[in-house]
Amino acid sequence: MRLLASMELAVGELAQVLGQSQPRVSRHVKILCDAGLAERRREGGWVFLRSGVAEGAPGLKTALAALLAAGEANDPAFAIDCEADRRHLDAIRQSRQAHAEDYFAAHAEEWDSLRSLHIADGPVESALAAMLGDESLGQLLDIGTGTGRMAELFAARATRVVGLDKSPEMLRLARARLQDLPAGRFELVRGDFTDLPFDGAGFDTVLLHQVLHYAQAPELVLAEAARVTHEGGRLAVVDFAAHAREDLRERHAHARLGFSDAQMTKLFTDAGYALQAERALAGHELIVKIWIGVRRAEQGATSLRRTG
Repeated sequence: MRLLASMELAVGELAQVLGQSQPRVSRHVKILCDAGLAERRREGGWVFLRSGVAEGAPGLKTALAALLAAGEANDPAFAIDCEADRRHLDAIRQSRQAHAEDYFAAHAEEWDSLRSLHIADGPVESALAAMLGDESLGQLLDIGTGTGRMAELFAARATRVVGLDKSPEMLRLARARLQDLPAGRFELVRGDFTDLPFDGAGFDTVLLHQVLHYAQAPELVLAEAARVTHEGGRLAVVDFAAHAREDLRERHAHARLGFSDAQMTKLFTDAGYALQAERALAGHELIVKIWIGVRRAEQGATSLRRTG
């Protein structure tokens, strides 16, 4: 339970740290999950675990969190075991990082070919941060989190970050990037951007960074973003301005060749956002655009919203 409070772990990773067999750990994990003290989350062929106990949780969970903390503080033998196992977590972190580096090395050429067409990431990130201002981002949802770069960039300005991606491989890369953040400050979720696995109006800020051009129906993506954004919350879209590079459909699976301002204005309006700011960042052949809108009080695009 103390390890799961430190970071989210796969069952096999937990067994590795504890030096126990995976079947034995799985048996104990089932007991904890059945009791509501731990939570499972399936991600492709992997099952990840996180603590279901936190200080401030209701009733017995609050008492258990306090008991575990007090136990480590006052029982020297337990404290030594906890500290030793946390050191073993470093091997997990290093393994995740090595996997990420191998993946980047294998795909470096194709990503470099795309990056050569547009401005570098740094100026785009700086422009986005400036346009979002200095206020807290609150509960932040990063749709299509990919390697977790945006979640990492804005984590300090958010009360909590949720990164969503359809690809288990991308989520593994994001986990390697975010693993040093406090366990309770971020969550990685597998899901589709046209059917977000969240209740309505739960986020203050929603981000779509270089994601929307993969959507066959971007209006459905923005409708889902609107559904989970509370009134007055913000949506930030970073994507390409409209272009004519047809080869990107084949080489990089782009469904859309960027977006014009008129297209984006309509997408925002139909979804229930008031478009408030936009900025263009020219690079080489492709222009990167940033659009930011605020969720209106009235419900837009009712027929597209998920009910029930």
